[in-house]
Amino acid sequence: MKLKFDSNQQFQLNAIKSTIDLFEGQPLKRGDFEINFDEGSLKFDYTGIGNNLIINKDQILKNLKNIQSLNNISQSDTIDTLNFSVEMETGTGKTYVYLRTIYELNKVYGFKKFIIVVPSIAIREGVIKNLRITSEHFKDLYSNPPSNYNIFDPKKKSILKNFAINNAIQILVINIDSFSKDINLINREGEDGIKPIEYLQSTNPFVIIDEPQNMETELRRKAINNLNPLCTLRYSATHKNHYNLIYKIDPIQAYDLGLVKQIEVDGIDSDKDHNSAFIKFEKLNRTKTKISAVLKIFVNDLTSIKQKTIKVSIGEDLYILSNKREIYKTGFIINSIDAIENKIEFANGLILKKGDSQGVLNEEIIKYQIQRTVEIHLKKEKKYKDLGIKVLSLFFIDKVSNYRVYDSEGIASKGKYALWFEEIYKKTVKKDDFKELDVYKIDELHNGYFSQDRGKIKDTSGNTVADKDTYSLIMKNKERLLDQNEPLRFIFTHSALREGWDNPNVFQICTLNETHSDLKKRQELGRGLRLPVNHYGERIFDKNINLLSVIANQTYADFSNQLQREIEDDYGINFENRIKNARQKKQIKLTKNLENCKEFLNIWNIIKTKSSYQVKYSTDDLIKKSIVRINEMPAVSSPLLTSETYKVKYSKKGIEGNLTDIRRKKTDKKKYTIPDVYSYIQNKINITRETIYQILTKSNRFNELEINPQMFLDNVVNSINNVLNQLMVDGIKYEKINNEEYKMKLFKDEEIETYLSNLFQVTDKKKTLYDYINFDSGIEYEFAKDCELDESVKFYFKLPKRFKIPTPLGNYVPDWAVVFENDNKIYFIIETKSSLDSNLIRNIEELKIKCGSKHFAEFKDLEYRKITNIKDLY
Repeated sequence: MKLKFDSNQQFQLNAIKSTIDLFEGQPLKRGDFEINFDEGSLKFDYTGIGNNLIINKDQILKNLKNIQSLNNISQSDTIDTLNFSVEMETGTGKTYVYLRTIYELNKVYGFKKFIIVVPSIAIREGVIKNLRITSEHFKDLYSNPPSNYNIFDPKKKSILKNFAINNAIQILVINIDSFSKDINLINREGEDGIKPIEYLQSTNPFVIIDEPQNMETELRRKAINNLNPLCTLRYSATHKNHYNLIYKIDPIQAYDLGLVKQIEVDGIDSDKDHNSAFIKFEKLNRTKTKISAVLKIFVNDLTSIKQKTIKVSIGEDLYILSNKREIYKTGFIINSIDAIENKIEFANGLILKKGDSQGVLNEEIIKYQIQRTVEIHLKKEKKYKDLGIKVLSLFFIDKVSNYRVYDSEGIASKGKYALWFEEIYKKTVKKDDFKELDVYKIDELHNGYFSQDRGKIKDTSGNTVADKDTYSLIMKNKERLLDQNEPLRFIFTHSALREGWDNPNVFQICTLNETHSDLKKRQELGRGLRLPVNHYGERIFDKNINLLSVIANQTYADFSNQLQREIEDDYGINFENRIKNARQKKQIKLTKNLENCKEFLNIWNIIKTKSSYQVKYSTDDLIKKSIVRINEMPAVSSPLLTSETYKVKYSKKGIEGNLTDIRRKKTDKKKYTIPDVYSYIQNKINITRETIYQILTKSNRFNELEINPQMFLDNVVNSINNVLNQLMVDGIKYEKINNEEYKMKLFKDEEIETYLSNLFQVTDKKKTLYDYINFDSGIEYEFAKDCELDESVKFYFKLPKRFKIPTPLGNYVPDWAVVFENDNKIYFIIETKSSLDSNLIRNIEELKIKCGSKHFAEFKDLEYRKITNIKDLY
C-alpha cells in the first residue's frame, strides 16, 4: 500500500500561504544560473550556500499584520524576533503542512536550508517517516526539485558539511538534546578548529520547531537561537507561548469541518463500591529533613463517602485521616516510607509502590475494559472490512510487565493483560455475530511495542536512546499495519507513545492503567484522531465511519470534564454554555444612594431584621416514617461495572455527548467486612442508638447489609435524613432577634466584575439599584426583563448573596424583593423557579424554601411567593 495525499485541502493551503506571505517583497526565485550576489535569496561564501533575507523587519511586520487580519487573529504590535507560530489541532496534518511549506518557500523565493528541531525520539521518527512517504508526492507536485533530507548523527560530521555546501534543498532533522548543551559533540571544536554547528550557523537556516511547547526552557531557547536562524517557524496544537501567531485551526473548527474523527467515550467505573480499603499511592514528597507520601483514600463526609487526596507521614493512621471509616480501622498505620524504592508499608503488611492502588476492583474493571474494546473492535471490523478499511485498537499500559514478563533466565512469557485479552477475545469472537472474523491465530492478533534492552522489553519515558527501537519499528511498518491481510489488530504499548505515532486507522483507544491515567486526554486522543485510509491509501471523509471509541478507566462525565478543562486551559475558551471573552467584562455598580432611596428603604426596613429558629418533632414519628421510607428503598445489589458509550462532539456550547449504549455487569460475590452500623449512622445523623435500633429492627431490609454494606448504609442514612429533614421543617418556628439586622453594606459587596453574558442590562434605572443585574439562570433573566417592562412593578432588586436565612438544612438565600402596586402597594419577597411543582425541585432546596416562607411569615405587610414569572403576582 502507498498512502495518498490530497494536495488541495484548503485549510492546509491557507496555513502554507500564511507563511509564504510573510516574505512578500523578498526577491522571487531565480534560476540556479541567474545568480545575483547582492539581491537574491541565497548567499555564497567560503563556508557554502546559505539563505539570504533581503527585506527588513518593518516589511515583515506589515506582512504579518495583513496575514493576521485575514485570518481573524489579534495583530502583533511589534516584531522583536522572527518567530512565527502556526496552531493546528492534532490530526489535521501539521507535519504535512510544514514539509510542504519548505518546498513552497523554495519554489517562490529560492530558500534552500531548513532544520527541523524535534523534542523527542518519537516525534523525530514520525518526521522521518513523513519525509519518506511524502517524498514522491512532493516531487510530483513541485516538478522534482533536487532535495536531500538527513537525521543528525553526532558521529557523522560530513552530514553537516554537506548541508552547508550542497546547492539542493537541504532538510536536517535534529533532536533538541543533541545540540542544547556545551558538552554535545556538535558544539565542541574539532581538529580542524571548526565546531560542527558552525556549518549550520553559516547557512542562516529556516528553523522549524515541531511541538515547541516542549522547548521553552532558557537552555533550549538559547540553543535554537544559536543555530543562527533566518526565521523560526513553530508548529503545534498546544502552544505554550504564541510567537506572532499567523494561522490557527482549533479543536472546534477541526471537528466541525470533519478534519478529525468524531469521539465517543465508553466510560467504565465501579458503581457504589466503597466497601474496601481504597488507597492510591500518588507520589513522594522529599525534603532534606522530611519524607511524606501523597495518597488518595475514601473519607467520611457529612452525608456520603468522598475521595480525598491527603499527605501522610510515618506513624499516621488512615482510620483517623478518613474521619474514622471502619474499613481502615485495622493496620492502616504508616510504618515506613522508602524514598529509594518509592514504596510505603503499612502496619498490616500491605506494601504499595508509587502509582499502585488497591481496593477498587481494579482487575474486574480492566477485564471489562478489554471486553468492551474487543466487542467494539469486532463490530467495526465486520462493518468496515468490505470497504477495505483495516481496524486497529491501541491499549495504553503503564507497566510492560503487565503484558510481557521474563523469568530469571530471560525467557519471555505473557503477562496478565495478554492472558486476559486472549481469553476474552476467543470467547467473544465465537459469538454468532463475529464468527466470520475468526480466521487468525490468537498470537498473531496482538503484540506489544516497547523498547528493548538486551532483548528484553522495558518501561521507558519516551525520550531515551532505548526508545529508538520502539519508534523505529512502529513508524517503518505503518503501511503493513494498514493491510487487511496483516493479522495484527490489537497493539499494547507503553504510555510513552502518547506522542509521535499517528497510524490513522486506530479506531479504539483503551487506557489499561492500574491507576487513572495521568496523560493529558488530548494526548491520548491524538493517537486516534487522524482520518482513516482504505487499502488504496485513500482518506475516508465519511463521518459515520470516522468515529474514535475511547474505553476509559473512568466515567464519561469525568473523562469529558477533564478533556473540556484541558481545551479551556490550552485555548482560553470557556465552554460553559457559550464562549466567553475575558476582555468582555463589566463592573456592576450601584446607581442609587441607598440611605436616600425611599422605594428601597420601604421594603428594606421590613426585611432587614434577623431571626433564629427552634425545631420540634416526635421521635415516634421519626421511627415510623423512617421504617416506611426504608422499606420503600430500591433493592441493594452487588457493585456493578457500568459501561456507557457516548457519541461526543465539540460545539459552541461545549463538549456534548449523546448516550448510545449502556451495559452493566455484576461483580463477583465477595464477603465484606461489616462496619460498626450504629457509629456509622450516628456520624451522619444526630440521633440516638436506641432510635437507630428501633428503625433497623422494625424494617424488613436488614439482611441486605451483607450484600453491599456500604450501599445499604448509605441508602438507610439517606432515607432517615429525608424523613428527619421533613419533620424538622414541618416543626420549625422562627422568631425575630431584637437589635440584630442585616447591613446595607451587603449591597455594596455585590459590585463585582463579571462576564457580559451573565448580565441583564438595566435601561429603566429608576426601578432598581444597579446598572446591571447578574443572573444565574434563564428564568432570572426573564424575570428581570419582565419587572422592567411591567408598569405594576414600581421597584425591584435582587437580594445579595450574603442575605442568608438560617435553616436546619443550611442557609437559604431568596431571590428578589419587589414593590408591586396594583390597587394598593404590596411588598413581595420572590423565589423564581422554572417549575412550581415541588416534585421537580430538589428536595433540600424545596425544604429550604419552606423555611424561608416561615421566616418571612413573621414580618407584617409582606408576602412571600414562589413564582415562575411576573404573572403569578397578579
